[in-house]
Amino acid sequence: MSPRNIGRIFRRRVLITGGSGFVGTNLAHRLLSAGQPVLLFDSLARPGVEQNLRWLRHTHGDLVEIMIADVRDVPAVRRAVQQASQVYHFAAQVAVTTSLTDPVEDFEVNARGTLNILEAIREQISPPPILFTSTNKVYGALEDVGLRRRNLRYEPTDPSLRQTGVDESRPLDFHSPYGCSKGTADQYVLDYARSYGLPAMVFRMSCIYGAHQFGTEDQGWVAHFLMRALERQPITLHGDGRQVRDILSVDDLVDAFLLAQQCMATECGQAFNIGGGPGNTLSLLELLDLIAELLGHKPDFQFEAWRTGDQRYYVSDTAKFQRATGWKPRLTVQEGLDRLLEWLLDSRSKEAVIASIGGARSSARRAAGAER
Repeated sequence: MSPRNIGRIFRRRVLITGGSGFVGTNLAHRLLSAGQPVLLFDSLARPGVEQNLRWLRHTHGDLVEIMIADVRDVPAVRRAVQQASQVYHFAAQVAVTTSLTDPVEDFEVNARGTLNILEAIREQISPPPILFTSTNKVYGALEDVGLRRRNLRYEPTDPSLRQTGVDESRPLDFHSPYGCSKGTADQYVLDYARSYGLPAMVFRMSCIYGAHQFGTEDQGWVAHFLMRALERQPITLHGDGRQVRDILSVDDLVDAFLLAQQCMATECGQAFNIGGGPGNTLSLLELLDLIAELLGHKPDFQFEAWRTGDQRYYVSDTAKFQRATGWKPRLTVQEGLDRLLEWLLDSRSKEAVIASIGGARSSARRAAGAER
């Protein structure tokens, strides 16, 4: 290989679309900390991402490059992909409620935007591998799953489903415009691996939480609940609050991303369910109780109507990815919530922390927060 070619390869960066978002920031930080140059492709449309971008730039300097653009901008997508050694495609419209209000824009961002990325990759002489983050919503509302109430949660009546969760053999059943647009993108990624031989993989993700997440009522509910509780603001529960999800720390998710790239050659064209699994589940009501233990006060909450396509129970069976890579979640729910709370406290001023928790936390935790 000539020195000229070596130089060109060396300058290639890992491309992360939606790279200033919650998941993108955590992945970028891990890669940049290892000395890997990263190109963040982001429209900066989501509230809070500018703060993530400033933090990445301050922490990593010239190793991080930003391209402020939209995945619907085909020339910008092509320029970004031409620089890429790997592609992590996270850019998306992320809320079911928004998709119901404007299904056309939801489709253009999620489906058409993904197709733009795939086409730009297909144009390359040596196409970079792509990992796409899909969603558990591609399995629909799971209305055929028999459920029963147990204390503050729903659980399947089928004992095997309770033990293992939903695996990839579950039929696809796109529900809501968001489910349709993400499901369309999911299938395009898998078919481009099959039809064109692109190195591509799909993660159908459950609920991810952790540092750098600016959660909202529509997306990022674990962080949203904690943020509202810290501010002593009421929390809205859609439905009856007994709906269950498996939650996964973003630190464990980043581990899975890196392992996926290592096994891309053997697992290309595969979709994997990724989440905390049966050992890391919570209902909305159970999370409120955990927050009460963390903060010393029970958050105020109110109930609203069920949302379209909401799954009363979804837990990932991650056995397929575990068999392929050996990956398992490391952090328990309690450990992950402790880390998230630490980050939320650290990201606020001392005065805001004192006002929000009203002196309810222990003096030891307040001292630890003041030292950071």
